[in-house]
Amino acid sequence: MKDYMLEYNKWLESPYIDEATKEELRKIADNEEEIKERFMFDLEFGTAGLRGKIGAGNNRMNVYTVSKATQGLAQYILDRGEEYAKRGVVIAYDVRRMSKEFARITAQVLAGNGVQVYLFDDIRPTPVLSYSVRHLKTASGIVITASHNPPEYNGYKVYWEYGSQIMDDIAEPIEENIRKIEDFGKIKKMEFDEAIQKGLIKIIGKEIDEAYFEKVLSLSLCDDVDKNIGVVYTPLHGTGGRFVNYVLNKRGFTNYFIVPEQLEPNGEFPTVSYPNPEDLKAFELALKYAKERDADLILATDPDADRNAVMVKHNGEYLPLNGNQTGALLIEYILSQRKAKGILPKNGIIIKSIVTGNLGKMIAKQYGVETFETLTGFKNICGLENDLEDRYSFQFGYEESIGYVTGNFVRDKDGVMMSMLISEMAGYYKKQGKTLIDVLEGLYKKFGYYMEDNFSLIYEGIKGMEKIKRIMDVFRKKYLKEIGTLELVEYTDYNERKVYDKNGKEIRNVEPHIAQSNVLKFVLSDGSWYAIRPSGTEPKLKVYIYSVDRVKAEATRKLSIIKDAILKKVAEA
Repeated sequence: MKDYMLEYNKWLESPYIDEATKEELRKIADNEEEIKERFMFDLEFGTAGLRGKIGAGNNRMNVYTVSKATQGLAQYILDRGEEYAKRGVVIAYDVRRMSKEFARITAQVLAGNGVQVYLFDDIRPTPVLSYSVRHLKTASGIVITASHNPPEYNGYKVYWEYGSQIMDDIAEPIEENIRKIEDFGKIKKMEFDEAIQKGLIKIIGKEIDEAYFEKVLSLSLCDDVDKNIGVVYTPLHGTGGRFVNYVLNKRGFTNYFIVPEQLEPNGEFPTVSYPNPEDLKAFELALKYAKERDADLILATDPDADRNAVMVKHNGEYLPLNGNQTGALLIEYILSQRKAKGILPKNGIIIKSIVTGNLGKMIAKQYGVETFETLTGFKNICGLENDLEDRYSFQFGYEESIGYVTGNFVRDKDGVMMSMLISEMAGYYKKQGKTLIDVLEGLYKKFGYYMEDNFSLIYEGIKGMEKIKRIMDVFRKKYLKEIGTLELVEYTDYNERKVYDKNGKEIRNVEPHIAQSNVLKFVLSDGSWYAIRPSGTEPKLKVYIYSVDRVKAEATRKLSIIKDAILKKVAEA
C-alpha cells in the first residue's frame, strides 16, 4: 500500500513522464478517490503478467508500467547469461487500445538492454505467440492482450522458452526486479528505428504464420466428413478472423460464413457489450445469420483467439455447449480417431484443471489414456505438459472455461486449431446423421449424466474480501458432512495440500505437481462434487457444482439440492 498523494505528485514532477500523461493526471486533481484508485497500489505483476485498466498511474496499464515490467524481465534474461539475451524475446499484440504502442515500447526497452527482439508486423492470436517462442527458440515471449476483458482493459502476458506462460519460479524474480526500479529514469530504452537498424528488433510475420498453419492443418484426423456442413463463425472483432478463415478454407469446408459486422479487428468491440464468448449475448449476431442460413454450427473465438464457444443446431433450435461438454466431445473424437488410425500411444495423457468436470476423464480412461489434474489456468496445464513430456504423450488439455489444446507445438489454449477440429468433428458426425448433441447424449448414456452449475458470488471492496475469507473459513471448519442422501467421502484443502476423510482425518497429500492454492473441493458418495475458491483477479467467490447419475432428471435434482445446501452455508458466514 502506497502513499497515493505522494506517488501522484511524483508522476506530476517526474522529468520522465510526458506532458499528455501529466495533463490526464491534472484533470483528476480534485478527485481523491480516483487518485487513490490509480496510485495506492502498483499494478501487480502476477504469474499471468500485468492486466488492468488503461490510464495514467501506478495501478494502470500505460507505457510507463509496461516499460518497468519489461525492464524487470530484461534484467532476468540478462542474469541468465548472454545466450538467453541472444535468443531473445518474441512479441505479439492483439486488437485492443494501445496494444501496438505497448508492444513497441516493450521492444524498445528490451533492445535498450541488448536483448534480441522479434516483433510481429500486425495483430496475432495468442496461440501464435506461444507457437513462435518454440519455432524461433527464443528465451521468452510476450503478448499484449487482455483476452476477453472489456475495452478499457489491456494486459501483458509473459511466456518462457517452452512456449508456455511463466510460473512462479520465473514470475517472482521478475517481480523482485520490477520492485527495485525506483524511477522511470532507470529504464533503458533504444529508439525504435535505431534498434531496427542495429538488427536488435527484427519484424516477423508471414513466415511464422505459414509454419503455424502447416502445424495446425497436420492435426486433422479424418477427411471422411461432410465438408458442406453449415458453419457460422465470429471472431468478435478480435484476432481470429484471418486465421480461422485460412484453416477452414484449407481444410476444404465449403459452407462456412464469417459474421461480417464482427470480422474487422476493432478494440472498441462495437457490436458486443462484453467480448466474452462464454456470455451468450455475444452470439446475438452470429445466431441471426445461423438462422437465416440454416447453419449446423456456430463458433466464436474471444478477442485474442485462444478460447472457443460453440452452439449446435439440434431439433430445430440452437443449443450452447459449455466448456466441459465441448471438451468431452473433443476427447471422444480425437482419441477415437487416433485409435482408428493406429496412432494412439500407450502412454497417452490428458490434462485438465481440478475444477473441470469428470466426463472427459471417464472417456479418456476407456481409451487407456490417463488423466492428470492441475490448478486452474493454462499456465498450469501446459506447465505440467512440459514436465511430463519425457514420460508421457500429451493428447489433450482443457478446462471448463472454454479453453482447449492438442498437439505439442502450442503450449497454451488455441482457438484457431480448435475451430478447425470442432468443424471437422461436427462434419464427421453429420455424415453419420448425428449432431454434436446426439453424440453428447450417447456419451451420457454410456457414462452417466454429468450435470453442472458453475457460478460466481460477487463481494466488492474491503468488506467483500473479508466476506470471502469468512466463507472459506466456514467451509474449512464447519463443512457439510451430508447433503440430502449424499455423504461426504473426502475433501481436499489445496491451501494445506492435504486430502481428508469425512471426519477430518488426513488420508493423503495432494499430488506433488499441484501447488498450494486457496481452493476447497468436496467429493460426495455418488461421485458428485463441488469446489469453491476466491477469484485471483476479481472480487468474486467462484463455485463449481457437478452431479452425476444414470438418470438425467435425478442428476438435475441432485444439482439443485447441492446448490441450495452450499448457498445456505454461505449465508452463515
